[in-house]
Amino acid sequence: MRYLTLFNATLARWCMYAAVAGLIGIVATVAWQVFGRYVLNDTPTWAESTALVLILYVTMFGAAVGVRDAGHIGLESLLILAPDRLRLRLEVVIHLLVGSFGLVMAWNGGLLAESVMAYKIPTLGLPEGINHIPSVIAGVLIALFSLEHIIALVRGEDVEPSWY
Repeated sequence: MRYLTLFNATLARWCMYAAVAGLIGIVATVAWQVFGRYVLNDTPTWAESTALVLILYVTMFGAAVGVRDAGHIGLESLLILAPDRLRLRLEVVIHLLVGSFGLVMAWNGGLLAESVMAYKIPTLGLPEGINHIPSVIAGVLIALFSLEHIIALVRGEDVEPSWY
C-alpha cells in the first residue's frame, strides 16, 4: 500500500504540474490571440484550437487528481448519517463505481481517439485523436486512484492528498 500511495501521489502531483502548465499555456495563447486581433489586426488561426486542446488536458488531469484528493462531488451528508459499518460499505461501492467509470472512460476514449486519428485539426495540422487522449489517461488514473481509496478504506486508513 505504501508504494501504491507514493506512486499515486507522485502521479497526481505531476498531473497537477501539467494542468498548471496548461493553464499558463491557455492564458498565453488567448492573450496572444487578443493581441493579434486588436493590436496587429491579424488573428492567429492556431490560437483558438490550441486553447481548446489545452482545456481538454487541464480539465481531465484536474478531474483525475480530484478523485485522488477526494475533491469530487459526493454525498457526504448521507454518509455521515449512516452507521459506521454501512458507511464503509457505501464508500467502497462509491469508489468501485467511480473506478469503473474511469475504466469505461479510458476504453471508450481510446476507441474514439483511434477512430479519428486519421483526421487533422485544420489550424494545427495535428491528429484529431489528441483531443481524446486526455480522457484515456484520466480514465486510467481515476481507476488507479479509486483502487487506492478502496484499499485504504479496507485497511482503515486515509489517503493523504497530493499537496500535503
